[in-house]
Amino acid sequence: MTIFVAFCLVALLFIALIMPGASSVEDRAPFWGMYFAHRGLHTKDKAVPENSLAAFTAAVDAGYGIELDIRLAADGEVVVFHDDTLLRMCGAPGRVADLTLAQLRELKLLDTDQGIPTLWETLYVVKGKVPLLVELKSGPQHKRLCEEAWKILRTYEGDVCIQSFDPRMVRWYKKHVPGLLRGQLAARPKELRASAGLAAYPVGWGLTHFLGRPHFIAHRKGPVSPIMRLARRLAMRMVWTAHPDDSTFMLEEENEAIIFEYYEPEPRFVDPPGVPNSWPEDETYRF
Repeated sequence: MTIFVAFCLVALLFIALIMPGASSVEDRAPFWGMYFAHRGLHTKDKAVPENSLAAFTAAVDAGYGIELDIRLAADGEVVVFHDDTLLRMCGAPGRVADLTLAQLRELKLLDTDQGIPTLWETLYVVKGKVPLLVELKSGPQHKRLCEEAWKILRTYEGDVCIQSFDPRMVRWYKKHVPGLLRGQLAARPKELRASAGLAAYPVGWGLTHFLGRPHFIAHRKGPVSPIMRLARRLAMRMVWTAHPDDSTFMLEEENEAIIFEYYEPEPRFVDPPGVPNSWPEDETYRF
């Protein structure tokens, strides 16, 4: 009997650790079945750089949702940029967090005419026309980034959700903005070790979900650990990052949203729950 009770307690603890948060059909609907252009609809030849206003405009014109990354500049401005350092995208030394917005304005993305946009500028370009998936990049000022981003996002009238690899940032939104759809980014621990250290294991196995209770789990394509597979079955599932040579059928069968790059699929591959499968030929019914 003692062994049985102990087993039940362990099972309950395990479920408590991996259990995602609950969300309504209405909250999920704008994102369900959508293809999200990874860092905007940028091009492989770099003519349209990632996380640029040109890439976001192209995604809007094509009807895709947009996935983008945000960081803090030295003066607290929220900028749209993926890397911690400026070398890959701007050919300049230093870190984004060490330069002010004015200093970042002097740089160009991949030798194009595109600069590093702010979150404000990005929202102005999108204007609620397509759903946004905003990834918050972790760092020493992770709490401040959550706060500053929300000051901006709360004024936006379009559909937006947030995600992060850092469960502390997901937790911040759970605590302060519980009604906003939030997601946990994940991959297999060995794929996260370089950037996350020992935290790669609990994040990769889904054992941090008790912190932020994510409504969706965006996992890297490929093998998924058994524990994470169970957690994903209890949440809305997203996958990153799909490429032209991937099996579109398999990705669409296994996920409710797909983050992609370097090809142009149909913007929505399945209707949201509760929405009819065939729509009248009237533009007012189209997404």
